[in-house]
Amino acid sequence: MAASIGNTEINWDKLDKTKFYVVGAGLFTGVTVALYPVSVVKTRLQVASKDALEGDALSMAKGIWKADGIRGLYRGFGTVITGAVPARIIFLTALEATKVAAFKMVQPFNLSEATEAALANGVAGMTASLFSQAVFVPIDVISQRLMVQGYSGHAKYTGGMDVARKVIKLDGIRGLYRGFGLSVMTYSPSSAVWWASYGSSQRLIWSFIGRGTGSEEAVPSVGKIVLVQAAGGIIAGATASCITTPLDTIKTRLQTMGHDKRPTAREVVKNLIREDGWQGFYRGLGPRFFSMSAWGTSMILAYEYLKEPVYPKKTLRPKDAVPIKQYKLKEFSSNPAIQEQSGMDNVEGVVEER
Repeated sequence: MAASIGNTEINWDKLDKTKFYVVGAGLFTGVTVALYPVSVVKTRLQVASKDALEGDALSMAKGIWKADGIRGLYRGFGTVITGAVPARIIFLTALEATKVAAFKMVQPFNLSEATEAALANGVAGMTASLFSQAVFVPIDVISQRLMVQGYSGHAKYTGGMDVARKVIKLDGIRGLYRGFGLSVMTYSPSSAVWWASYGSSQRLIWSFIGRGTGSEEAVPSVGKIVLVQAAGGIIAGATASCITTPLDTIKTRLQTMGHDKRPTAREVVKNLIREDGWQGFYRGLGPRFFSMSAWGTSMILAYEYLKEPVYPKKTLRPKDAVPIKQYKLKEFSSNPAIQEQSGMDNVEGVVEER
């Protein structure tokens, strides 16, 4: 791997774990606060009946603001923030640990750098999503019911605990995992597509700007790294949202149905086709694309910041860099004056990084 690209990626064993978990919880909470209203709008668009549908996403947002103010855009937020932080930590831990193993698995195949990154990141993203669904699904069931309560014929609740109590009373613990299979089918491929698109697009961008495999240039500036990562996040969000929105629409409808309605996934599909045709599966595509792109870009920037390792003071280079070639002083100059002027009078050799 090129020095310029390789130095922008940090493996799990080099992470500052305290920074990753403690600071990360705060950063991901902030991103969740900023983007939560988009999730509320998307969810309402997906569950609205044909008669209750209020035009596009902007009209929906205005309607919620007019009816309930800022509180309407943050319905169910308490439930989400309580479970989202540990779920994200589980996700990122599994992601990093799996990614290292995945890269080792694909290396013997001698694939291109972009393909290798797509496969390794995709496997890691899918695996991490599977681990985190145990926490995410109950959060989705409770928060989504709070998001749509009183809207388009949906029941009203007094809070997250009220939702959980009623769901468990009717269906037991299984009720909190309603739509688990669809969640796995939605989020695991979505996560795989997102991380695969991000990993491969980032490398294609580096290659396009002249920092591909074999590049011997210096490490890119922080600004350039941020721009490439942000562009990769937007491309990944667009790709993942277009592929997985139909499954997300079905899952959301299935999870938000009232206690007296227990349709199967097949019935949800038939109802969507009857109401809107095939375009009904792409309800909320705009907000979902924006949310996945904005969330993904914000998360990846925070994520890469958290991945930055902390090396001991006075360490001028990573400990795992190995010398390619060493030069004796006489290869540069035998003149002590020149050696002293160049700062080489106490140097035994010059070491280059991979």
